[in-house]
Amino acid sequence: MHSNYKQGEVLSRVNSPKDVKKLSSKELTQLCSDIREYIIEVLSENPGHLASSLGVVELTVAIHYVFDIPEDSLVWDVGHQAYVHKVLTERKEDFVNIRKFNGLSGFPKMSESIYDSFGTGHASTSISACLAMAIADKLNNRENHHIAVIGDGSMTGGMAFEALNHAGTTDADLLIILNDNGISIDRKVGALSQYLTRITTSATYNRVKNRIWNMMGGNTASINKQQNFFKKISFVLKSLFSGKSNFFEALNIRYFGPIEGHEIDTLIKTLNDLKKIKGPKILHIITKKGKGLAKAEDNPTTYHAPGVFDPLTGELAKNNSTNATIPKFQDVFGETLVEFAKKNEKIIGITPAMLTGCSMNKMQSVFPQRTFDVGIAEEHALTLSAGFACKGLIPFCNVYSSFMQRAYDQIIHDIALQNLHVIICLDRAGLVGEDGATHHGAFDLAALRCVPNLTIVAPSNEIDLRNMMLTAIHHNGPFVIRYPRGKGYTLDWHKEPRIITIGKGEKIKDGYNIAALALGNMTNTAKQVAEELKSDGIDMAVFDFKFLKPLDKNLAKEALTSYPCIITMEDGVINGGFGSAIMEFALDNHFNNRIERIGIPDMFIEQGSIPELQKLCGMDKESVKQTVKRMIKS
Repeated sequence: MHSNYKQGEVLSRVNSPKDVKKLSSKELTQLCSDIREYIIEVLSENPGHLASSLGVVELTVAIHYVFDIPEDSLVWDVGHQAYVHKVLTERKEDFVNIRKFNGLSGFPKMSESIYDSFGTGHASTSISACLAMAIADKLNNRENHHIAVIGDGSMTGGMAFEALNHAGTTDADLLIILNDNGISIDRKVGALSQYLTRITTSATYNRVKNRIWNMMGGNTASINKQQNFFKKISFVLKSLFSGKSNFFEALNIRYFGPIEGHEIDTLIKTLNDLKKIKGPKILHIITKKGKGLAKAEDNPTTYHAPGVFDPLTGELAKNNSTNATIPKFQDVFGETLVEFAKKNEKIIGITPAMLTGCSMNKMQSVFPQRTFDVGIAEEHALTLSAGFACKGLIPFCNVYSSFMQRAYDQIIHDIALQNLHVIICLDRAGLVGEDGATHHGAFDLAALRCVPNLTIVAPSNEIDLRNMMLTAIHHNGPFVIRYPRGKGYTLDWHKEPRIITIGKGEKIKDGYNIAALALGNMTNTAKQVAEELKSDGIDMAVFDFKFLKPLDKNLAKEALTSYPCIITMEDGVINGGFGSAIMEFALDNHFNNRIERIGIPDMFIEQGSIPELQKLCGMDKESVKQTVKRMIKS
């Protein structure tokens, strides 16, 4: 599909980085304007990550003007900053299909383009990957450049600190560009953000540093002649005016900046200078998330991924309103958490940088002293929760399902092994849609089922979610609640919650010779399929198991005894998940029923709408009906 969107006179002539290098200073400035307009127009109709993309336009253009990508390695962290990069790297026409089924990925992807040096859907990985590339090229006697662009939010991740610690011991040709816009999705948090603020707001430091820079010629060639002197003076200035030793230079990583990140000429001059300096170095740039669209600049959290909007005014489309009648699962979680916290002062909330996304901002607004956004630090979030539990508090730790994988060891060693009362809420479980393979919550059921001491539940609706949250509070031990992204299924969710029996599911519809054993939101699909199959003369029973662990063995025995044909339904990988648990139970108890598992197959699922991806996986209603009919006929 070719773009019908206006590209602007300069952008229309740019199809690859080679074309960027041919432009004059004036044309580069116009190119930045053209790109902003193009991205705004495309994303206004085809929703994606808007504000992050607008904030790195000049930086991206400057990088491709100065460096030779892909001979030089460029790694983006997090990858939703890479839209401009995609537009400039032979994907301009295909950009209109970004995040669509069979379209461009919303993140860098090595299999998609030679210009994507590394896939980055999760945060804080760029420095490690880029450092390895720099060391590898040095071992192979290649004199290439290696650039990692990392947001200030991603820099809070433990992996970034580990990589910095290693980089400082090497002579690798590594340039780390710290894109400091004061925000990741929500406002940035932590001591590092405060430190960066001290540096960027120290007018005295920046004024004196610039004077010394200019006195020495204002370019790297002259500085190299007096390199040691400048380095010592610069270090002293940073220490003096930031109040403490420079963090990066203390790790033996040369620090430059901060500089304005929206001045294309300044960026190009600085990057050209830094090309001549060997070893690990960091360039600190200041940018504005949402630059070029007033609404996005004023509301970067809302416009991180705003959905459909007016490209001229930035006004969100009415169907994007958060005041929809049926609430989202995450909003029910947030409101219920506040409700319970008002009654129980031991309840606290923890999240790794997803305060708004998981609706824990509701808790923060009422109980700021009992709510902890720890930044992009999933491992810390889980072990912090374990520590709180040791002191008798009741932590609700909310992590996106796909991000939970980053803290698997903490769940096993720090929580489950010690049987601590930590409530882990996994938002965005199952297929999540257009964010693609890096963000689907596909693996949590299979990954966690094998861990001792865990109780694992999956609500089929918002009432179930509230019941399970209340049950978790009164349960002694680690408790995992996983629920899907987006809207729920009922208006009447404010019912008084009740404690449910651990490991107890229910049969919600009787049937004749086939039964659907479902977990979580797939129970709703099972009910719909059962209703529609009636017109075909098929009467299918439906069981809502609610608990993956402990499995309701009595309910499983009832189903296997009563129905020769069984389908299991789950919104997770079928290898090792709920269906596997049913098959293991059948094998262990000598049942020989015909059992077919429905769920996410053994493959990474790319981006697309939920209905498209469910069809791809054979999880949509029509596919399930065909599976049932085939089983009955055979």
